Amino acid sequence: MFPITDTIAIPDEELEWSFARSGGPGGQNVNKVASKAVLRWRAAATTAPVPPAAMARMRATFPSRFTTEGDAVIQSQKYRDQERNKEDCLTKLAEMVRLALVEPTVRKKTKVSKGAKRRRVADKRHTSAKKQSRRVGGGDD
Repeated sequence: MFPITDTIAIPDEELEWSFARSGGPGGQNVNKVASKAVLRWRAAATTAPVPPAAMARMRATFPSRFTTEGDAVIQSQKYRDQERNKEDCLTKLAEMVRLALVEPTVRKKTKVSKGAKRRRVADKRHTSAKKQSRRVGGGDD
């Protein structure tokens, strides 16, 4: 089980790992060792207690990470060894789920106060009078 929060954990059976040659740093070693880690999580058919609303938010927030079948694909080639790239993939997955669990706050519409309206109109009048006085023959005729 891979714990995300206190209540949500993803079973290890739902996580598929594959490895490939990385394009990152490593010199000659990069041509011999498969250090890039690719994690595939079957999010559409998960048994983890992720709320459906959070799953929908996750798909909307990270559309490039999801396939048409509903699998989340995360890859990492940041490090030179496979084990640290695996940990990086798991960290990215946990962060994705945690961000999706936070419900966005609904914006409340507010009215502009009367004082703000008065200040805005007074400032416009002041600017208008300033420009009026700059005109040739303008000002108090």
